Parts: sequence; structure tokens; C-alpha cells
Amino acid sequence: MAAITTSKKRKRELDDTQRVSFALSDQPATQLGPVLANFPSVKPTKSTSFKCYKTQTQKPTMDDEEMPFVEMPMVIAGETEAVDFYSSEETRRGSVGSRYLVGVHNKRTGITTLRAAPLHILTHEVKALKGLKPAAVSTLQRLEARAALGETFGTKKAKLAIRAQERNKVDVSAMEGVAGHLQESIFKNTSTLPSKGLFEAKANADSTRLIPQYDIDALNPSDIYPLHNVIPKPEWKALSISAYMDAGGSAERVALLPFKRSNWINDHLTLAFASPSPNKTTVKMLICISTMIAFHKATFKDINKDVIQQRLPMVPSVVIDGLLSRFTETARGSMEARRTSEKGTMLLTHMFALCLHVDDFATDTSVLAADLSMEPLKVNMLFKSLGCKINKLTPSDLKRLGLPDSAGDVKRAILKTPLEFPKPRMRRRT
Repeated sequence: MAAITTSKKRKRELDDTQRVSFALSDQPATQLGPVLANFPSVKPTKSTSFKCYKTQTQKPTMDDEEMPFVEMPMVIAGETEAVDFYSSEETRRGSVGSRYLVGVHNKRTGITTLRAAPLHILTHEVKALKGLKPAAVSTLQRLEARAALGETFGTKKAKLAIRAQERNKVDVSAMEGVAGHLQESIFKNTSTLPSKGLFEAKANADSTRLIPQYDIDALNPSDIYPLHNVIPKPEWKALSISAYMDAGGSAERVALLPFKRSNWINDHLTLAFASPSPNKTTVKMLICISTMIAFHKATFKDINKDVIQQRLPMVPSVVIDGLLSRFTETARGSMEARRTSEKGTMLLTHMFALCLHVDDFATDTSVLAADLSMEPLKVNMLFKSLGCKINKLTPSDLKRLGLPDSAGDVKRAILKTPLEFPKPRMRRRT
């Protein structure tokens, strides 16, 4: 076993001139000091001079105290004959979480004085290229460059995808000879599609429907038939509900209605006033519907404005004039108004549009049919002309409307978006 030897050399102790001690600079923090500059790419020559520029007005951090030099927002800039150097946007991010100090060593005293210094990461710009704009690159050039990179550095899977894409390219020049055959084939296959005339006929049919003015692009059922497309604003404002709000009970309110024998209206009026704060819009719509039913009954045969006004004393004259102008016609050479089948249908569809608003667009048509002494099938057809579907309510609809589960057994006229009118029945060819 080798013997362990120890060195008998005498360690030389450091004298006072070789000892190093550190001290912080006693200069004010606001005084200008050194700056650390980092050049990641192009480095300037040692003879290149740089200057500091403030980027914004200095703001004091506390009362009567200036901002320290390290925290002062500034830009370092310099230039040579060919290149400009200046602080980049990475400067602020490069100093986050770090603090840089510059030390100056005094050999005589052996003290290294440390002072905080800001870090600036400098970028460069070639002067000769400042006025040049980058050349436009087409999509084809990008694809070609991308394919070249993929072929050189891509994985095996990426190279297979590039080759498959090149195989799927269509050679336009090779298609010139078959273009005529393709056009002929397309013409044959599309000859049975609806022509422009059919689309125009459909648009004409939509515009002549015996229903209120509608919005085919509405996103909510309430926007399909806006309220004032059903009853004009002057007539709406002329109707007053103050007497109904002041009435002592249901019997008094029913006595104020233009038509008093409608179970549908009476039930909805009672339901509206069951709330501590009745919905005034709903109450006024019920009065409008009652007025339309009374007008429908009063104009069944002879139409006389004075007689109608006597039968409906609570209805303002402006409302009666509006109903007469919109839902009756005057024959040429005659002064007598009459209600044609088209005008009668228009009156009913306007009335049913208001019923949909009151019922949150799910109306029980059987009760209305009984009030109007009409067949339920005919009433359902009129609701279908408004774009409704006659179906039972789903559990989610019952929950939304606040109806009991038993109400799901009754079919209702339901209006939903997008608006779809019933398609005309096609006759079978014999």
C-alpha cells in the first residue's frame, strides 16, 4: 500500500493589496450611470458611439422624488455608415426578474464599487434596405417553398402527404378538351331543377298571402309578426285600458269588452289580472282581439258604420275606421262597403296573430273555434297559413309556458322559427 505523503509547501498568505472588498456606490440613484448593452447578432465596432434618449416624460415615483436611472424608460441608439443600432422590444422582457450591477475595481484601495445598470438588447437595421418593401409572395410560391422544406427536413409521414397532394393536383390544360362534355352533362342533370320562373312564382305567392306583413328572416317568433304590423300605432294608442285597470272584478271587466261571450278572452283576461301587476300590453291585445271578434260578427251581412259604432260604444271611432278600411271593400260605382271572403280571411289571420302573441305562440284553437262558431279544421288551416304547426306541446314547451302536464294532451297552433309556410299540394299525374 502506497504511503500517503503530505506536501510540506508553505501556503502563501494574501497580503492586503490582494484582498478584494465590495461596496455599493454612494452616488445618487437618479444620477446618470453605465448601461449594459447586448448585441445578439451583429456587433458594432468599438469606435461606434451610442446615446441615451428618454422615451417619455419622467414621472416622479413619490412626492418630490425623481425616478432612478435604472428604471428610467429610455432607448439606446447608435449608427455606423451602413447599419443603425437601437434598443429592441425584448429589452423590457429581458430585465424581468433580474437585476444587473456594474463593478469598478480600484487597485489602490482594493475596493470594487457596484452600481445598478439597466440592460438593453439591441437590434439592427441595414440603412440600404429601409426604403425597400418586401416582394409579394403568391400562394403557389408559398406552397412550393413549403413542399421543398418538407422534402428536405420533413418526416416520412410529411413527405408522403406532400407527394399525395401533388398527385391530386388538377392539370387545367388537360381539361380543355373535355370542358364541353362536362357543361353538357351539367346542363342535362340540372334541367329538372326549379327554374327562375318557379322561384318568382313562389315569391309572388308569399307576397299575396292573406296574412299580416311578416319577416321571413326573423330569429324569434315574436319578430315574425310585429305588433304594429297587425294593428297600426294610431289604433293601438287610441285604445284605453284605464277602465279595465280600475274595475272591481272579472265581471266588471267582461262587461267592458266589445264582445262579451268569448271564453278564450274571458279566461285570458282573468288570468292576466290574477297577477299583482297585470301586463298592460297583454290586456290591450285582449281588447283588440275582442274588438275584432265583435267587428267580425257585426259585418257578417250589411255593413253600416253608424250601426257598428252603436253596437261598439266603447271602441274609439279611429279603430272602427281602421277596421273598415283594412277589412272591407267598396265596389266600383257604389258607396256601400262589403266584406269579401279575402277580407274576412285577412281579419281572422290578423286576429289569430294577436292570439299567438298573447299565448306565447302556442294557442289552443278549439276554444277559439267555438267562440267564432267555426269548424276547428278551418281555424287550424288559417293558423297553418300563418306558418304554425298543429301539434301537442313537448315537456320542455309545457315547462316554458308554465302549463300543467294535462295540457300536453291538447293540440295547439305553435309558431316557431325559421318561418315555414305550408307547401302547395302537388296533383298526381293521371
